[in-house]
This record gives sequence, structure tokens and C-alpha cells, in this order.
Amino acid sequence: MRSYAGRLGSLLPRATRLKLDRKGKFGAAILGAYVLVAFVGLYLVRDPVQQDLVHRLAGPSWHHWLGTDSLGRDMFSRLIAATRTDLRFGFLAMLIPLAIGTVLGAVAGYLGGIADSVIMRLADLVQSFPVILLFLGVAAAAGTTDSFLLLGPGELPIMIVFALVGWVVYARLIRSEILRVRNMDYIDAARGGGLSTPRIIVRHILPNAIPQTVVYAVVDVGLAVLSLASISYLGLGIPAPNPEWGAMINDGQIYLAQQWWLVVAPGIAIAGLGIALALIGDGLDDEMRR
Repeated sequence: MRSYAGRLGSLLPRATRLKLDRKGKFGAAILGAYVLVAFVGLYLVRDPVQQDLVHRLAGPSWHHWLGTDSLGRDMFSRLIAATRTDLRFGFLAMLIPLAIGTVLGAVAGYLGGIADSVIMRLADLVQSFPVILLFLGVAAAAGTTDSFLLLGPGELPIMIVFALVGWVVYARLIRSEILRVRNMDYIDAARGGGLSTPRIIVRHILPNAIPQTVVYAVVDVGLAVLSLASISYLGLGIPAPNPEWGAMINDGQIYLAQQWWLVVAPGIAIAGLGIALALIGDGLDDEMRR
């Protein structure tokens, strides 16, 4: 009998076994730096919510590398703390819709018929619903309480909206790929061998249908972070005083003429993460086309 490790290895999509090219490795190095900062950064900086009104809006110095904000909080510490918040949210906002969309897309693509029609019409309904109204409704119902999944205050309603809306793209991607491979000879051989439908989908179809979805998932992390920053910039996301890149840009924009670094620093952090993920996704895509 094959070991569990061997079985798990057979489930890994081809995209996860690819070697990144130079730009992909560069993006992975940048992403690795972000992850390192998210894990250990908070242990190396001061309290990101501690106020010092005497030194509010101080310029960059050896004591405050990026100065202080309007409440005297150390900007460098808040930037580091926000890295954990945004990165954690970005990956969870990708993984949850990916899991839901993969299951629904696999069922729709392989079974077809009524299951396909119901799931695709549900996807059409979700895409036609105004996302901002959905977010406001969920936010009003969920409030800003802490939640499971290690989410912080204010993240739960945003994550619910991402899960309700984000699965559609993954479901459509998986479905289209499964429609392409479900009638190939090796799938017919698996059916002829008496394998169950779940076993055929998990062991033989998904590993060959999911690589393009993995590429999109990598880029989707950056899109989720950008969406969170946009929502927080509008004052609907992570509540104060919790540090978040979009909220930091919102707080510092009125001081842009004099203290421009209050806006530029979190903006660079968002752009750097987006570039890193785009490079990784582009590298994976180029490798799969070879």
C-alpha cells in the first residue's frame, strides 16, 4: 500500500513543482522578506498603538525611523505591525474562496447537468450583486468583534464578503479546466477501473486541472490586500487604533504636504507586496507555458 506521503504527493498540482525563473525568484525573495517581518517584526519594535502626544508628527530620526503620526505613534512600528495584519488577511482571503470554489467548480465541471446549472447560476447571481452593499450588510451584522481563524477586530465581516464573492472566479477556472480533461483517455480508464467519482476528481482530475488556478491564487493575495487597504482607507475596514496600511494612508493624507512619508511608507509597502506576488505569478505562468 502506498504511504500517505506518496498519496499527498500525487495530489500536488504541477504548478507547485515548477522551478521559478529569475523574476519569480526575485518576487519570492521579496515575499519571503514580508513573511519574515510579519512573524518576527513585532518582537523588534515598540508598541504600535502607544501614543506620545508631545512628539506628534515628528520627522524621521534615529529614535523614530519613519517619524510619528498625528497621535505620536511610531510609524515604523505601525508599518511593521500592519504587515502581519495585511499579509494574514491576504492569504486567508485567497485560501477560503479557493477551497470553496475548487469544490463547487469540480462538482459543476465533472457532473454537469443540473449540478452545473445550479452552481453556475448561483455564480451569476453572486457576480450581479453589488459587493459594497453586501459588505455593508455583513459589517453591520458582524460588528467588529474578534473571530476564529485568528482574525483581528473588523476582519471578520470583510473575510465573509471575500468568501461569499471570491469563490466565483475559482469555480469558473476549475470548471473550465475540468471540462477540458474529464473525457481524456486516462479519465475513461479510471472510470473503467471502477474508481469512485470523488477519487477520480481528487486523484486524477484536479492535479491536472488546477495549475492555472494556482497562478491566479498567487496574484489574488495581492488583490485581497489591496482591497482591504481600500476598504480601510474609506474607514470601513480595520478599526482604530489597529495598524493597517490603508488606514495609515487615510490618517496621513491631510499631512501629505509636510509629512509625506506618512502616506508614502504604507503605499510602498502595498506596492512592494503586489509587485512580488505579480512576479511570482508571472514566473509560474511562463514556466507552465514551456
